[in-house]
Amino acid sequence: MTVTLKPKTEITVPRSIRRKAGIKPGDRVEFGVSGRVIKIIPKASRDELQDEREISDPKVREHIRKSAADYLAGRSRSANAFLSELRAEAPKPRKKRPRSA
Repeated sequence: MTVTLKPKTEITVPRSIRRKAGIKPGDRVEFGVSGRVIKIIPKASRDELQDEREISDPKVREHIRKSAADYLAGRSRSANAFLSELRAEAPKPRKKRPRSA
């Protein structure tokens, strides 16, 4: 898609281009310039970053693999049972000790 810019025209990214790039209203983006190339980089939300960190955890990946295998074999368990299993394997949070004066 080619457009002609006028002296006071701001650049608008066409809807079809945003859709292909997966950019939605409310998304945050970062702009970068390298020579004559303008880069528009979507910035992940905190939830998306947390999801990426969790999915890279080997324990989570193992649970996903096991669940997929169970599903394909026709076995299933309730969400509560799955969450209980995850909680049982999760490390216990440490209690904070009061500082001595």
